[in-house]
Amino acid sequence: MTSRSTLRSRFGDWMRFVGLSARLVGGRRFWIAPLLTLLWPAFQALRLLVGWQESAFEPSSAQNVLVGFPMIVLAIGLGVRIIADEMDRRTLEIAYTVPGGAHRVWLGKLAAAFGLLVAAEILLAVVTFALFAPLTLGGLYGSLQGAVFYLVLSMGLAALTRSEITGALAVAVVLSLNGVFTSFGGRQIRVSPTFNPLSLVGTSPEIVVAYTLQNRIGIALAIAALTAMAFARAERREKLLG
Repeated sequence: MTSRSTLRSRFGDWMRFVGLSARLVGGRRFWIAPLLTLLWPAFQALRLLVGWQESAFEPSSAQNVLVGFPMIVLAIGLGVRIIADEMDRRTLEIAYTVPGGAHRVWLGKLAAAFGLLVAAEILLAVVTFALFAPLTLGGLYGSLQGAVFYLVLSMGLAALTRSEITGALAVAVVLSLNGVFTSFGGRQIRVSPTFNPLSLVGTSPEIVVAYTLQNRIGIALAIAALTAMAFARAERREKLLG
C-alpha cells in the first residue's frame, strides 16, 4: 500500500507540474490553444461552400492538409516558448536553481506542449472525420509525428538563437523548404517529417510499408537527437546567461 500511495503521490505531483508548465507555455488560458486550430478546418469548410475549392478532400489529404498543418503551426508557437521564453522573461537563472537540474523544467514544458498537441489532434480528427474525409490511425500518427518534429526543432532553434521570434522565423524557413522539396505534398520524400504513405499512388504495398517504417523510425530518432541537442544547449548556463 505504501508503494502504491507513493506512486500515486508522485504521479499527482507530476500532473500538477505539467499543468503549471502548460500555463508557462500556453499562457493562463492554455486550453484555448487547441481550440484555435479549429479555425483551419473552418476556413477549409468556407472554401468548399463558396466554391474556392471545386472538389472535396480525399482521404490522403487528412494527414497533412486538414490535421497536420494547424498542428505544426501550434507546435512551432509552443516550441519556441519552452526554453527561449525563460530568456525573454529574465527567469532563466531561476530555472537553473530547480532541484534535480533545469532539464526538469524543459521536460515539464515539453510534456505540456505534447499534451496540447494531442488535444488539438483529437479535436481536428473529430471535425475532419465529420465534415471532410475519413482518417486512419497511420495518418493520425503521421500528423502527430510532423508536429512533434517541428515542436522540438523550434525549441532547439529558439534556444540556439536565444530568441522566440528568431527561432520561429528559422523554423518557418525549414518548413517552407520542406514544402518546396515535397512540392507541398505532391511528392513524398522518405526523410520528410510530413511523409504521407497514403499519397504514394501506384506504388507496390511492399515498398510503401518499407518507406513508411524507414520514415517513422528515422524521424523518431531525429526527434530524440534534436531534443538532446536542445537540452544540451540549454544546460550551457554561462553561454545562455551571457
